[in-house]
Amino acid sequence: MDVLRREVQFLKGVGPRRSAFLKRVGVSTVFDLLWYIPRSYYSRNQVQNIAELEDGQNCQVKGTVTAASLKRSRRGMSILQVLLRDSTGVATAVWFNQPFLLDHMKKGQEIWIKGKVKAAYSWVEIHVQEYDLMDQDSINRPVIPVYALTEGLTQKALRRLMETVLSEYLPHYPELLGEEMARRFELVDIHQAFLNIHFPADRTAYQKARRRLACEELLLFNLGLKQFKASHQTQRGYIHREQDQLVEQVKQQLPFQLTAAQQRVCREIFADMEAARPMNRLLQGDVGAGKTAVAALAVAKAISSGFQAAMMAPTEILAQQHFNSMTRFFHGLNRSLALLTGSTGKAQRQEILTAASNGEIDLLVGTHALIQEQVRFAALGLVVVDEQHRFGVRQRALLGDKGISPDILVMSATPIPRTLALTVYGDLDLSIIDALPPGRKPVQTVFLKREQRFKAYNFMAKQLATGAQCYVVCPLIEESEKQDLLAAATLYEELRDRLAPGFKVGLLHGKMKAAEKAAIMDSFKGGSIQVLVSTTVIEVGVDVPNASIMIIEQAERFGLSQLHQLRGRVGRGERASICFLIGDPKSPEALRRMYLMTRIHDGYRLAQADLSLRGAGDFWGVRQHGLHQLRVADLARDSDIVELSQKLAQGFAGLNPWQQDYFNMKFKKSPHIAAN
Repeated sequence: MDVLRREVQFLKGVGPRRSAFLKRVGVSTVFDLLWYIPRSYYSRNQVQNIAELEDGQNCQVKGTVTAASLKRSRRGMSILQVLLRDSTGVATAVWFNQPFLLDHMKKGQEIWIKGKVKAAYSWVEIHVQEYDLMDQDSINRPVIPVYALTEGLTQKALRRLMETVLSEYLPHYPELLGEEMARRFELVDIHQAFLNIHFPADRTAYQKARRRLACEELLLFNLGLKQFKASHQTQRGYIHREQDQLVEQVKQQLPFQLTAAQQRVCREIFADMEAARPMNRLLQGDVGAGKTAVAALAVAKAISSGFQAAMMAPTEILAQQHFNSMTRFFHGLNRSLALLTGSTGKAQRQEILTAASNGEIDLLVGTHALIQEQVRFAALGLVVVDEQHRFGVRQRALLGDKGISPDILVMSATPIPRTLALTVYGDLDLSIIDALPPGRKPVQTVFLKREQRFKAYNFMAKQLATGAQCYVVCPLIEESEKQDLLAAATLYEELRDRLAPGFKVGLLHGKMKAAEKAAIMDSFKGGSIQVLVSTTVIEVGVDVPNASIMIIEQAERFGLSQLHQLRGRVGRGERASICFLIGDPKSPEALRRMYLMTRIHDGYRLAQADLSLRGAGDFWGVRQHGLHQLRVADLARDSDIVELSQKLAQGFAGLNPWQQDYFNMKFKKSPHIAAN
């Protein structure tokens, strides 16, 4: 493996200057360079004639540079315009904010571009997405790789460097899979895979190469998780044995009977808590599935066994909500609960810290304040982390370090498809509440164009007159010159003065002080505020059963998972509930999200659709676990490879020294492993 660690600076044709440019794109060693996968490919034969281009279409064009100029817009944006000619006509290729390209656009230079056409009359403009300054190598190869560039790098230089590395260093690359295993699962060997991912002979060769390399990195990642999980399971943890009837007493105080799904996950959690190894479990459930009730029973089991519990939430609103819920569940049961957040007063904070360290607090609920160094426990036996995707793994670990290997239960209301969950949260055992409590009514969802928004507000006014309450959500807090977004403050004034006259309107956003937020939420929950205008601070955890109307302004600005979370704030009471999505989606993807929201109410089906639309890199939680370092695998479309990698991982007892070395090189910056 040492030869693959050779710094690129010492490769032929690189040197200190070009090495600095390569480091900008994350390439420091030969190993990094091999995994610097092309962002796209093109064939010199698959191009269109300029004369045939139509407005709005995506195109690939090959032409000759006849002129180039650089100008600046009023806002300071640089605009590079290059006049291209082919045998059929002339077009202007446009690059934004890449002024350094001007030096490369020499008259007579052949260039390939990929972009979107903007045409008017006889004038054709192409907004460039990809480009290649063609040389003899480009002309002779059947398929040409296109790499992501930064200033100081060119496609020509990168291709020649890659050819050198593949020729001289690839033979030293280790084979993780044996020949027999690779053949059984129809995977090409690793050397062929790298050759054909950088310079594919044809489409079939590329597809086989991609499949092998996607499997390679997912297998390696799963082996790392498997090793962490195995080391975690060898630790000695607390054995929770109930000493009284607290669990049953809390169960009697729940406002509903547990569903079969809740009972099942309780059994799974309790079995972990009764084992000698520490629990490390993810509790997943759709919005309103009853995760908090399950967490309360786990807390009761820990307290009944003589230990303390801690519960961490990402926002003060949610922490307060959990504290209120737990206070109801444990009411009259002679247990000590406390709330610790950033806004807790100095004197009260010190009192809580002293009580927790003396073992006088059974359950401490809070925000990030719980992981501060001054917070100590006498016997922390259970850690509950809500909305796991809002925290890094490091933060979860810090709270766990407050005790001696306490059991850890993390919860998420962001549904994730099972194959993705087993990879993203591979260090955790998985419990899923896959049924909603009886009585939860589906929320009708209606999409309205911006010019139809009055329909939503007319409906709202009629319902308010019958005693209903309404959330109104919009993306920003104040007007922005760069984005034409409706501000919460502006909408608040519009509702107060015109759209909801005679009703009390409240405003809630993230810049408010904690005491202000709490007062507004208490007023809304108590019914003295009928309409709550809010940013997405109410996305999770907020529970006001009487709120039956949700209006989301500029809904196209939100992802599917976020829209589903917001919609989950209504439908919690006796009233029939409705969610209005108001927007003006310009792209097919945004319009597709509106369509899916009106037709799908199941969070897991929406999550799969969201994953397909946005890709894993932007899906909730993925970036926290090092998966953004996957160069080839795409969790949105590679579910079969995810499953294959998990199956292959079962055949490995663990990472031997060279495999551990390999893992460290591939995921050297992974916060997941560093945190644990």
